[in-house]
Amino acid sequence: SRRCGRSYSGGGAYPNVSLTCPLPGVPKAVFAAAEGREQFETRVTVLENGLRVASQNKFGQFCTVGLLVNSGSRHEAKYLSGISHFLEKLAFSSTAQFGSKDEILLTLEKHGGICDCQASRDTIMYAVSADTKGLDTVVNLLADVALQPRLSDEEMEMTRSAIRFELEDLNMRPDPEPLLTEMIHAAAYRENTVGLNRFCPVENTDKIDRAVLHSYLSNYYTPDRIVLAGVGIEHQQLVECARKHLLGVEPVWGSRQSRDVDRSVAQYTGGIVKVEKDMSDVSLGPTPIPELTHIMIGLESCSFLEEDFIPFAVLNMMMGGGGSFSAGGPGKGMFTRLYLNVLNRHHWMYNATSYHHSYEDTGLLCIHASADPKQVREMVEIITREFILMAGAVGEVELERAKTQLKSMLMMNLESRPVIFEDVGRQVLATNTRKLPHELCDLIGQVKPTDIKRVVTKMLHKKPAVAALGDLTDLPSYEHIQAALSSRDGRLPRLYRLFR
Repeated sequence: SRRCGRSYSGGGAYPNVSLTCPLPGVPKAVFAAAEGREQFETRVTVLENGLRVASQNKFGQFCTVGLLVNSGSRHEAKYLSGISHFLEKLAFSSTAQFGSKDEILLTLEKHGGICDCQASRDTIMYAVSADTKGLDTVVNLLADVALQPRLSDEEMEMTRSAIRFELEDLNMRPDPEPLLTEMIHAAAYRENTVGLNRFCPVENTDKIDRAVLHSYLSNYYTPDRIVLAGVGIEHQQLVECARKHLLGVEPVWGSRQSRDVDRSVAQYTGGIVKVEKDMSDVSLGPTPIPELTHIMIGLESCSFLEEDFIPFAVLNMMMGGGGSFSAGGPGKGMFTRLYLNVLNRHHWMYNATSYHHSYEDTGLLCIHASADPKQVREMVEIITREFILMAGAVGEVELERAKTQLKSMLMMNLESRPVIFEDVGRQVLATNTRKLPHELCDLIGQVKPTDIKRVVTKMLHKKPAVAALGDLTDLPSYEHIQAALSSRDGRLPRLYRLFR
């Protein structure tokens, strides 16, 4: 062993002290420790008008602050479809205080800030990341953007053009996943709640005007449906800013009581949505992308408020999957079922990936697969068989691997400040509280093979939802797919195989 008295350094102030020994005269380091404070990380305060303020302090010079509104495409049943998409594109345009988008960006630039708005099926989110010293400016800006937008004629026309361009791009892009996601929701929840289109239809772009938007905003942009969330700031400081800029503020559309809030509960219907499309010319470069037919099959799972949500999340991780050219080891899912049972055994399949969409009142577990149009029938049979096999034996090793991978993914995602912000905001918006990461990890660790079998058995009793895109000449009928999911081995009915 080496003694501390001998020198192994290159000289300097302590020439005779080994690099493996503490420097003499230096105070002992005191390391920060949680000491049970983690349970107090996320704090929530409800203001007098019903608006909730949620925050989590986090070390760093920058913070992420934003407004989350309980409003999305699922609430548009009584309105023109596409309002949320319109509001997303119009966000951070001119307001009562700011004359233009450029003025907003220049204001944020003084604090090193960036802004973004995202609309989903159940939430619209306005977010800013900036230096913590600019918190008052940021909250003032967010309040103005959400409650005092000008919605000028020029901005409305630019938004219409942006939406038309996005819709064209959506239909031309080689990756059809966004389109398939819309289709599978439309099939699963036909003409209700989360089944309503998230994108604005082309025919509605000219119909949505300032009056339509004000009518919608007056119903859904009310304080009791809004959460101001922040990560990286002191809670009391955020509450003070909220009182200053969001309490007693008169919105541009007036403060009349909301009358037509849609409180419908999602009704799962199952069904099929098919789009015949020539996919032979989607290649964007010299390397040709083969012509593929894309199929997505889904079954109803559960709400993220239910106890079964965690077993479904583990099941989704256990199925995993990806593209046939994905690289990586176990951490990237090479030992998941859709790799081992599907992609590794059927070289002609280009993709097999599991997805889990979960909402406040329902959920959807689905598998997306793609292959040559001539292999569609066999591909559907393979995917339905995987659904049936979910109800079979669950190996201890694969379950532990899936649970470990889910915990790892959860913790890695929560290293990002904007992700923590979204997690805080969404949880408080839905439940008024937030489950902390260690609580979720404990719940994941408690999942047993019997839990997986229980949730799968419940799921397989539902009608399937099917989305199909591309050359659908050889696509089995919806009745045959439903019959295959009801059989023990997931095979298509024998008569279909003989006479197709």
